[in-house]
Amino acid sequence: MCYTFTRSFLWKRKHAKYADTHTTLKKEIQKTVLHQELPLTSYLTSGSVLSVTAQNHILLRKTSVEWFEDESFWLTYAPIMFDEQHWAEAQGIAEACLALADLPPQSRVLDACCALGRVSVELAKCGMDVTGVDITQPYLDAAKESAEAEDVALTLINHDMRTFKSKQKFDAAINVYNSFGYCSSVNDDMKIVKSIARALKKGGTFILECISRETAIRYFTEGEWFKRAGKTVLTQFTVDGAWEGLRSKWILIDDTDGTRTEHEFVQRLYSAAQLRDLLLQNGFKEASVYGGFNKENYDYNAKTMVIVARK
Repeated sequence: MCYTFTRSFLWKRKHAKYADTHTTLKKEIQKTVLHQELPLTSYLTSGSVLSVTAQNHILLRKTSVEWFEDESFWLTYAPIMFDEQHWAEAQGIAEACLALADLPPQSRVLDACCALGRVSVELAKCGMDVTGVDITQPYLDAAKESAEAEDVALTLINHDMRTFKSKQKFDAAINVYNSFGYCSSVNDDMKIVKSIARALKKGGTFILECISRETAIRYFTEGEWFKRAGKTVLTQFTVDGAWEGLRSKWILIDDTDGTRTEHEFVQRLYSAAQLRDLLLQNGFKEASVYGGFNKENYDYNAKTMVIVARK
């Protein structure tokens, strides 16, 4: 990854073990009204960690941990990130991943940073033996509920992918929906890559999908606004260094009471060639770059970056 994500929900989560949270999220998503769509791969990604203060003005402040370790961020921003379009795309992405990895039924698949388990559930529905790993426990609770609703089995593990180890070896691993590049150093990003490589069988396939430096440049906008999940969302984007990072500021204004939440972060931007070469240096023997899940050319028309690597 559970999800009204208001102060009352945070209290409920602390004292009532996440009661009714997944159902609440689905209701919020169904009520979403979108004024402007983001590019195919959202810029809502990574950077410095921020947190909560004040009554009607919630400012997120820097802490000593990585921003993605702050559960309150995920609880607040999940309805914004995981909209109806993302849910609708899950089946197609799962089927495309199976084709890219050429997996037969009952293959073991690792969904690294599985979040709400949208793709994990679809993979399981296709007959895969799926393990989802995520750092946010409420998201795993929601994934479990989704799997039960679809009558499929998932193995769900609450762990940081930088230090994840598995005795079980997998036929394939995926990291999709722009879930890479979140760490404060390249070294930590590569810890994730190495963990995934260790978890794969010899010859296993890793499918990585995220924005790249090239796609960030192509789809760059200085800002936009839209409405989603009962909030007005304002965004501001700037460039760090020589397109080494994308600095993003997201402001949420509650349409009911005017409560304001801000989060600012920087995502490291890898070029496709750079990230491909890093995979080859950190546990993989071959890697190909595509502009989409259907092996589109990675050229000026690419909407995202998909790297298919083999151990």
